[in-house]
Amino acid sequence: MTHPTGRLSDVVHQRHRLGILAIADEAARVEFTYLHEVLELTRGNLNRHLAVLEEAGLIVLEKGYDGRRPKTWIVITDEGRAALSAELTALEELIRRHGGRPHR
Repeated sequence: MTHPTGRLSDVVHQRHRLGILAIADEAARVEFTYLHEVLELTRGNLNRHLAVLEEAGLIVLEKGYDGRRPKTWIVITDEGRAALSAELTALEELIRRHGGRPHR
């Protein structure tokens, strides 16, 4: 049986990418500027994390306009929801294993 840490995804587990997926899972779609502000990332850094998630098939980027302003929305895919769920399950198992133990 694999230890829960062996089930953590290198793509998902990075804290900003985990944040992107968690926020995107909470809404039908999330706007780029919102993620930029909430996660306190530079636009370039956020773009890089989005590219990694998009390349993995975990999100889709939708480009459009709000009036005359160009906007980018992030939508989590079914694969992204499954990856987020698997990540959270592994983290929950770690918490169960270590939650009741005294810290050294």
